[in-house]
Amino acid sequence: MSDAAGIQALSPVAPRLRIASLDAMRGLAILGILAVNASAFSLPFMAYGEPALSPFALVGANAVARWAVEVFFEQKFLTLFALLFGASLYLVGGERSDAAHGRLLRRRLFWLAVIGLIHGLALWYGDVLLLYAWSGLFVMLMRSMSARRLIAIGLAATLVMGGLHAVMAWLAVSGPEALVNEMQDGAPGFDVAAVQASIAAYRSGWGAAMGQNLSAWLFVQGMSVTVFVFSTIPLMMLGMGLFKSGFFGGQASTRTYLAVAAVGATMLALLGGLKWIEVMAPAGGHPTGGLADAAMAFPILITLGYASLIILLTTRGLDWATAALRPVGRMAFTNYLTQTLIMTTLFYMPWGPRLFGQVDYVGQWGVVVVVWALQLIWSPLWLARFSMGPLEWVWRCLTYGRRVPILKQG
Repeated sequence: MSDAAGIQALSPVAPRLRIASLDAMRGLAILGILAVNASAFSLPFMAYGEPALSPFALVGANAVARWAVEVFFEQKFLTLFALLFGASLYLVGGERSDAAHGRLLRRRLFWLAVIGLIHGLALWYGDVLLLYAWSGLFVMLMRSMSARRLIAIGLAATLVMGGLHAVMAWLAVSGPEALVNEMQDGAPGFDVAAVQASIAAYRSGWGAAMGQNLSAWLFVQGMSVTVFVFSTIPLMMLGMGLFKSGFFGGQASTRTYLAVAAVGATMLALLGGLKWIEVMAPAGGHPTGGLADAAMAFPILITLGYASLIILLTTRGLDWATAALRPVGRMAFTNYLTQTLIMTTLFYMPWGPRLFGQVDYVGQWGVVVVVWALQLIWSPLWLARFSMGPLEWVWRCLTYGRRVPILKQG
């Protein structure tokens, strides 16, 4: 989901201050998040969380399309987004003893929260900016902790939470029958009828669509306060530590990056195999006994593998391989919000075709690829003339309380 004084997770800085590997990772994260969010834009949130409630059967090409999202994208790029945001808190705010940059960081987080509120309430319930803004208020207090301590606490907390999630996922399928029944009874009471009613409301007009959006936003915010924050803060701490240690800037050994990438590739292969077995099974079956869902609980391992690969390519003489991603990353804030504008226009805004609930998982991939192409094209074109994206400029002006230059000098 940068400043004149540093680099932020969602906005660019002056070219002389940019770190190419961060830009490339940020660009990859923004594009990858869209592949996951496509279902959340085009289907009711209860179907996004439980594909079994989707109006589209998970068979044939649709099953493969959903498999690709779950294996390669789901949670991996939101995790990367949170890591990069943690790095940005240090880059913008510096050490806690730096009062001036601390004030700047607080102003940035305040305006991020305002923008997140507008984004979530007026456009799309799946906003992460508000969660990042108030999570950042806690993590900014840890800016002067050592890199080793940040990494140790952030990674340990992330793995512990992943382990708890994995155990719960396994028990929900393979635990004692009484426990399985109790866990199913405690799940939110969504059903196919509720999904169809939501689709009809989204397609009936702007007022009803916004009513559905508000209901989903309130549900997501409740989850943010009670669940998501406990995974977001450790990830931000880990990202801050990885930046302070030099890992994100390419300062670790090549052997270290290759080892982390190998762990990620192994986990990706395991998850892919388990999820494929689930996809090929009859509807309602659990041939892996919950192991596929348990493996989904450790996206951090795959995310760090992705990051290591990008860092290696960018800092070891193969930066041409990530060149297309870097402009997207420099305009990540603009690209994140324009993804919302494009997708909501297509699926439920009154000025669009209102395709909500009508595009299956294969069709969603088609939309995603088109948006990827647009953002890969317009980002370098815009940055050829301007020093930052348009919404990065708005955010920076609000942060500084004055109009800042946007045209490139000379």
